[in-house]
Amino acid sequence: MKIYSNEIVFRGHPDKVCDQISDALLDEYLKLDKNSRCGIEVMGGKGKIFITGEVTSNAKVNIKKVVRRVLKDVGYSTDYEIIDNTGRQSHDIELGTNDYVGGAGDNGMMFGYACRDTSNLLPTAMVILQTLSESYDELRKKDKRFLSDGKAEITGIYNDKNKLIKIKTFTICYQNKEQERNVTDNIIKNMCNKICKKYDIEIENFLINPTGRFEIGGFEGDAGLTGRKIVVDSYESFANVGGGAFSGKDPTKVDRSGAYKAREIAKQILKSNDDYNWCEVQLSYAIGIESPLAIYIKTNLGNIEANDNLYEECKPKNIIKDLNLKNICYEELARFGHFKN
Repeated sequence: MKIYSNEIVFRGHPDKVCDQISDALLDEYLKLDKNSRCGIEVMGGKGKIFITGEVTSNAKVNIKKVVRRVLKDVGYSTDYEIIDNTGRQSHDIELGTNDYVGGAGDNGMMFGYACRDTSNLLPTAMVILQTLSESYDELRKKDKRFLSDGKAEITGIYNDKNKLIKIKTFTICYQNKEQERNVTDNIIKNMCNKICKKYDIEIENFLINPTGRFEIGGFEGDAGLTGRKIVVDSYESFANVGGGAFSGKDPTKVDRSGAYKAREIAKQILKSNDDYNWCEVQLSYAIGIESPLAIYIKTNLGNIEANDNLYEECKPKNIIKDLNLKNICYEELARFGHFKN
């Protein structure tokens, strides 16, 4: 038996808003020019939103319009000073990532993970938190007592097979108008109980807004920064996490595309053999080099050696081709965590 905690932030959390802005801008550039090279960073707080990073693209994007659209959709005020400080990507990087070279856009290691806890091959507590975050976003659109910002944490009791058997404490911090708190708190508790019932998980205790109030939030209560929630964005501490953020980065940046590919490999391995209960995959790259430096695959039954075909699949140009076919909207991936299925 062990007690273990993990968390998620709601869509209106300042860091998550910055992720969504970065990805909304990336989506717009890629929509107009599929060869756009982007590494877009956002910082927000105290009446200002600062956009910086690198963009090399033939697309002409109205940055302020995109930012205000995201703010409105998230439930924030659109009355912010928006500062555009973006510049071109270094030509030194382009030398290694253009079409006839096809190398990785950066050094780094990326991780993918899958387990048999749920139908979408993710840990139970992680799925519960993702579902809560998504449900809360729908709730605040309908009930004006609930505001955008928030986060939640599960402290779970696990058996010796690492299966969640009970939630010891479910902590939820949700921004609200501090009206009828007994009513709104009960709405949150009922929402959590309904989600957990699907997985036959009992909740022993709730902690709801432990300081007593949460009315001031968003960019007024805290600063936000792209990429500050990389653990929440991936596996919420159930697996290793690479060093790079995802949001605002085009697919040549293997921080993002490599992590997606590693997740797909982990899922395929689980589906190939019922005896595998979990799988973790590490990919590693060097900037400008076409092939991965290494592919490390670990399972509950031991390690698996990657073959030449897998190395070919994991070349950045082949991963990008696969991503482009799926027509991914990165802003949507950034809302509740990048790995939902």
